[in-house]
Amino acid sequence: MLKTFIRTIRLMRPFTRMIVLALLLGALTVGSSVGLMATSAWMLSKAALQPSIADLAVAPVMVRFFGILRGVMRYLERLVSHDVTFRLLAHLRVKFYAALEPLAPARLSRHRTGDLLARVVGDVESLQNIYLRAMAPPLVALLVVIGTTLLIGYFDLVVAMMALAWFIAGMTLLPLIAWYNGKRLGIERTALQAEMNAMMTEGVQGMGEILMYGGGDSGADYRQRLDALLEQTAAHERRIARWDGLNNALDVMMVQGAGLAVLFVALGRLDGILLATVTLATIAAFEAITPLTPAVHALGANLSAAQRLYDVMDTPPAVRDHNRESPEPQDGSLHLRDVVFRYAPDAPPVFDGVTLDIESGARVALLGGSGRGKSTLVNLLARFYEYDAGTVTLCGHDLRDYTQAGARACVAVMEQRTYLFNTSIRGNIRIARPDATDEEIVAAAQAADAHDFIMNLPDGYDTLIGEDGGQLSGGQRQRIALTRALLKRAPILILDEPVAHLDATTGNAILRTVFDQAAGRTVILLAHQHSALFDEMGLTSVAL
Repeated sequence: MLKTFIRTIRLMRPFTRMIVLALLLGALTVGSSVGLMATSAWMLSKAALQPSIADLAVAPVMVRFFGILRGVMRYLERLVSHDVTFRLLAHLRVKFYAALEPLAPARLSRHRTGDLLARVVGDVESLQNIYLRAMAPPLVALLVVIGTTLLIGYFDLVVAMMALAWFIAGMTLLPLIAWYNGKRLGIERTALQAEMNAMMTEGVQGMGEILMYGGGDSGADYRQRLDALLEQTAAHERRIARWDGLNNALDVMMVQGAGLAVLFVALGRLDGILLATVTLATIAAFEAITPLTPAVHALGANLSAAQRLYDVMDTPPAVRDHNRESPEPQDGSLHLRDVVFRYAPDAPPVFDGVTLDIESGARVALLGGSGRGKSTLVNLLARFYEYDAGTVTLCGHDLRDYTQAGARACVAVMEQRTYLFNTSIRGNIRIARPDATDEEIVAAAQAADAHDFIMNLPDGYDTLIGEDGGQLSGGQRQRIALTRALLKRAPILILDEPVAHLDATTGNAILRTVFDQAAGRTVILLAHQHSALFDEMGLTSVAL
């Protein structure tokens, strides 16, 4: 936990100046409260003796000063602290995404989608509490305690030592109790929230199947598991609430005890006018101390969330870029020599000595049933995975000489299951080449037989298609994916079952247009079995 805390604090270095400013403003805010209580108590005690107006001339001014200063300082402290918090959260999210992106898809397949969502949203969000509630309050409390002790010490050293003893007890004893009972509860809370997010995400994504088969065992089992998790979460929250209540009660007892103790010691040692002053100043200083207990109580959950982020961020990527410049593609050839690859060290090999030769500009139908490695070939060429042995030559260079971006620039892939984003059709197509003009997008869509159906949509190319293209049919989704692949200017075009969701006539027409548009480029068509259309179009069939 200590290493996690230190690592999180180090992430705040870019915001050191703003953090220091927020701490000073926080200390001035509570210091203003102490000054307000002390001067008010002195003024009321002095006024009870009915002195001359001249003796009270300064006190009302000081009361007004500290009252106004407290409001101004509180506003500025909240402004600066929340500004630095939001900047920190943005910095952490960017940093987490930068670490997450190289892990896709090889290293992310072990994580559930809902769990990853919980990490990038909820866990990052909880890190703000490490600053707002775990780091800043102790430092503010320290400054306030020093200032208040010096103030009371100006009147009497013994009374100041008594106040300091209660301050130290409030800053150590109660937070230690809160840490003891909050650490385990916090870790369990984070795990329960992650499991809840994962289950809810899966439930939403699979809602159609749950409704379709809701009367079956699978639907009932899902509901039972969700109900059990909800009950477990509720029971856990009740335990946390009980401890929170106990901690709050102890905080109140600590504040009242400090006030009574200081008042008892001050009797007979200070002038009667100062009794209320030192007592209320002591109580007011606890405004900076009481937030420590709930902060420490929640620290276990916050550090657990931070560790969950670091577990992902510290995962080594499957492929690491070298520091050399990526070579430029020479042609559109692809050669594999004795390639061996397995997805896990203890898994059977998907490729076991595979050799393949495809010359630049060739038209090849790569045939193989499910599990024979067609998708694996795409993953290797895109540098999502590292092969174990053998050599792969892509566009005239060893595949490992390319950076990941360089290798992906050599290949345009239309996968059978393509993800479409919740944005416009134009935006989804332009992912392939952000600098493409509207005319080039239309030309690619026409080649993929997608232009006509796009223009029949309400907003044409600006039509929003929903999450994962949910507002499109299977065939329309496939034609959008094909448009993407055609738009990308890559020497090698790989099409995975490009006409699987289309009728034979439309599919044949699209393939002929694609081959015409891809003149000079190598085209590799992935298929489960041979088709007479391949021979008609002059494709060379190769079994994988």
